[in-house]
Amino acid sequence: MKRILVTGGAGFLGSYMCERLVDEGHDVICLDNFFTAQKTNVVHLLSRPNFELIRHDVTLPIFLEVDQIYHMACPAAPGHYQFNPIKTIKTSVLGSINMLGMAKRCQARILLASTSEIYGDPLIHPQTESYWGNVNTIGIRSCYDEGKRVAETLFMDYYRKNKVDIRIVRIFNTYGPRMHPFDGRVVSNFIRQAIQCQPITIFGEGDQTRSFCYRNDLVEGIFRLMNNENNFIGPVNIGNPGEFTIRELAELVIELTGNHVALEKRPLPPDDPSRRRPDITLAKKHLNWEPQIPLREGLEKTIDWFRSIDFDHYRPPTPNYV
Repeated sequence: MKRILVTGGAGFLGSYMCERLVDEGHDVICLDNFFTAQKTNVVHLLSRPNFELIRHDVTLPIFLEVDQIYHMACPAAPGHYQFNPIKTIKTSVLGSINMLGMAKRCQARILLASTSEIYGDPLIHPQTESYWGNVNTIGIRSCYDEGKRVAETLFMDYYRKNKVDIRIVRIFNTYGPRMHPFDGRVVSNFIRQAIQCQPITIFGEGDQTRSFCYRNDLVEGIFRLMNNENNFIGPVNIGNPGEFTIRELAELVIELTGNHVALEKRPLPPDDPSRRRPDITLAKKHLNWEPQIPLREGLEKTIDWFRSIDFDHYRPPTPNYV
């Protein structure tokens, strides 16, 4: 049994990580400021004796004694991370400094949930971990993209200079139950719009591509990276190499919901990547990991969950997020 901290632990992915670790018998501390997270994501864990929930912002120091840290705190959807871009980059930079300091003091292993967004609008395809990326440092997405790039820098410097035991995972597009229906991500947007019989919004012609990984597969990959003992620290891509155009995704959502809604085209937003697909060679080699759940099956599960929730309970407040 380990004492494990999960920052952003009440979020879409963090809550599943908490759930898995609690079920395995670890003593789990969930840390979240609830800007984008929902307490309903972890309410079923509150009665478990090995689960603790703390409302706290990772940009502020906190002192805990832990063996492992899953550092997953940061708004990850454009609608959320662009709400206050300065706060977003603070979360990636100051939050990482605070968590790395804790890991150094406790001699704990720490994992960074980085992102495929560090590749920007890639000039090579598919994207390998050795690719340095093509990121606009002054664009509207850079608060997230550059924040995660700096976080990776901090992790590597703490590893090289302070011998902190680190892991870095680059997460590609992930979907599944507990997604925030108003987070602005393409899967949640399309499912919510189709369920409500609204036109599905696509940007441009919908020819841009993404690779969608179901959350169970994603969490399994992260767990394997954190607990591998072969000195593999990453960075490593975790995502599904199946590549789909946005139009193909929209048409599949329409088919699976059974609601034949129209497609509504809008102009492309600035810096929207044209292609995104992970090369998962390293994950296969070092973690013996590859995704198991195809897009159709994962979307069916996600649509079932979206039908079960009240969207009005998820409309995000506008907190003083500074």
